[in-house]
Parts: sequence; structure tokens; C-alpha cells
Amino acid sequence: MHTSARNIGHDLGVLSLLWLAGLYLRLPILVAPPLAPLIGEELALSQTHIGALTTLPVFMLAVGALLGSLLIMRLGARNALAVALALVAITSAARGATIGVADLMLFSALMGLAIAVMQPALPALLPRWLTPTRIALGSACYMNGMLMGEFIGAGLTLPVIMPLAGDSWRLALLIWSLPGLLVAALLFLPRRQLNAADPPSLQWLPSWREPLMWQMGFLLGGTAALFFGTNAYMASILEQRGEIDRLATALFWFNLAQVAASLTMLALAERWVARRGPVIFSLCGAVLAMLLFLLLEGWLAVAFAVLMSFFAGMLLILLVSLPPRLFDSGRAGRLSAGNFTIGYTLAFLVPVFGGAAADFTGNSHAAGWLIVCFAGLTIPLAWQLQIPPANPLMPDLHHQGNT
Repeated sequence: MHTSARNIGHDLGVLSLLWLAGLYLRLPILVAPPLAPLIGEELALSQTHIGALTTLPVFMLAVGALLGSLLIMRLGARNALAVALALVAITSAARGATIGVADLMLFSALMGLAIAVMQPALPALLPRWLTPTRIALGSACYMNGMLMGEFIGAGLTLPVIMPLAGDSWRLALLIWSLPGLLVAALLFLPRRQLNAADPPSLQWLPSWREPLMWQMGFLLGGTAALFFGTNAYMASILEQRGEIDRLATALFWFNLAQVAASLTMLALAERWVARRGPVIFSLCGAVLAMLLFLLLEGWLAVAFAVLMSFFAGMLLILLVSLPPRLFDSGRAGRLSAGNFTIGYTLAFLVPVFGGAAADFTGNSHAAGWLIVCFAGLTIPLAWQLQIPPANPLMPDLHHQGNT
């Protein structure tokens, strides 16, 4: 009984740390949009620079994913996560000390690079801290933190943090960023290391010939393109329809739907993760809802956009939760790094091409149609997804020849 209570206390502590670390996967990025007008006015930024405050860190998520895999191999998952989180806190806060465009963009890029290292480090850490029956819950927990970070950063910065900061955007960045240093220090508290006897791997590059990685990477790219692309072009689409007055409400519920998806997955994680059916269901639901958003008008169309965000959030969690559920720590980190490299490269490029299509045709809906077509083309990948049986105690059974 005493051991059982101690294990429960350990798991609760670990889940809390995972949630806090997940918070910093997106919060430092999403505090920039509400502060952008103030930053732009003080530093005389162009519209391109203002947009880069958000898009540059997102692009670095793809660029730096392989660096995360290398650091996991060199330092271990926990040390890599702690170092990356500390760098996120420092570089995010340093944005508030900048005096010009160049150093602001430099610190934004470095912050995105550090977040990119965190992304594969978290799934690589799960098999070390949690038993196999708790790994799916751990994934859902840190993903809930990540999606809450999106909502908190975008929604609470102006009404809550700015009054506390005396309406100073520089101090607001400091208030959001520095607690990350405390979370990085707390990561060294858990002592239980499961599977600690596994031999360390000298591999850090993912196997680019692994079909599962490419399937998951394209699926991740599809769901991320739906979410980021619709966020980016929602205003243009509603303005073309003469419905721009609905934008604030639409964006609020659109981003809140991701939080609802993460809470749903907290309840369903153990039953849904590592199963193909929920992946197909979530992807088809997201694509159908996006189609109806583009075809309809008024509040009904907005409701389908919100529903798309909900399905996309569920699919994101299902995909990110797969590697640590199926494989040992080392391979989970490498597979996650490959997924994020492929997925976030596509999530950056597809909306960009969508914007080019909208400019070329003069129709804002063209961006949405290109994005939904790409997401629709990934449905056969979900249908053919071959998920090996989860057996973390014997990771070599899942190797599939990738040495």
C-alpha cells in the first residue's frame, strides 16, 4: 500500500511537470500576436516583421527538430528538455530587451529553435518516467499543456498580464518567460527512471526510409496546416464574405476548441492512442468540417470551423502520442524528430502556397481550398497506417530493420 501510494504521488508529480513543460511549447510564441502592435509601434516594424514574430518561431520548429534528436542522444531526454526549456525562457525574455529589428528576430529564431528541441525530448522522456499504461495519459497531459499555452498566451496577455506589467510589452514578456526557468529546475526532481538499463544509442538521425515516420509526418503536416492556415486566413475569408464582425468571436472559439480536444483526449487517451480508427475518424472529421466552412456562410460556417479545430486538435494528440507509446526512449525521440521535421515543414509551406493561390486568383477562399485539398490527400495515408503492437519492454520487435 505504501509503495502504491508513492507510485501514485510520483505519477501525479510527473504529469504536473509534463503539463508545465508542455505549456512552454506554444505560450512564448502565442504571446507575440497580442503584443505585436505595441512592439511594432515602438521598434518601427514593417508588417512582414510583425508577421515574422509568430511565423519565424513556427518555421524553426521544423528546422530544429533534428537538433533535438542529437541533443537527446548526447545529453539524455531529461537534460535536453531542461536545457532547451531554460533557453526558451531566456531567449523569450530577451526579446523584451531588444532595441532593433535584427536582435528581436534573432532572439525569436533562437527561441523557436529551443522549442524545437523540446518537442522530441518530451515523448522521448515518457518511457523513462511513466509505466506503459500511463504513457498515453502522459502524452495527452503535456499536449493539453501545449494547447492551453496557445489559448492562455493569446487570450490572457492583454487583459491580465499587461495591467500587471504597467502596460509595458517588455515587462509582459519577462513575466511570461521567467517562470520557465523554475519549471526547468523542477524537471530534475523525479528520481524513478524506468528502463534505465536500456543500452544508450549512438543514433540520433531518424531513418528516412521508415514508412511509419513519413505517414505520420504527412498526417501531422495536414492537421497542422488546417489549424495554422485557417487561423492565418480566417480574417481574409470572413472579410470577403462581409462577415468581418464575426472574426473576434470566431477566433476565440476556434482556438478554445483545441483546449476542448485536449481535455477530451485526456479521457480517451488510453483507449484511442495507437489505434488506426480514431486517426481516420479525426482526420475525416476535420476535412469534412473544413469543407463545410468553405461552402457555407454565417454562424453555421463559423461553427464548422470551430469543429474542424476540435478534430484537428484530437488528431494532433493521437499522432504525437504514438512514438512514446510504441517504442523505447531513444527511438521515440528519433521518430518524433522526423515527424516534426516533415510535419512542420509542410505546415509552414502549405499555408504559404495557399496565400500565393489567394493572391493569384484574388479569392481568399483559394487559400482554404488548397489547404483542405492537401489535408484530404492524406486520408489514404491514415487508412493505410500500419501501427505495430505496443510492447515497450521489447523495443527491438518494432525495429522494422531501421538501424
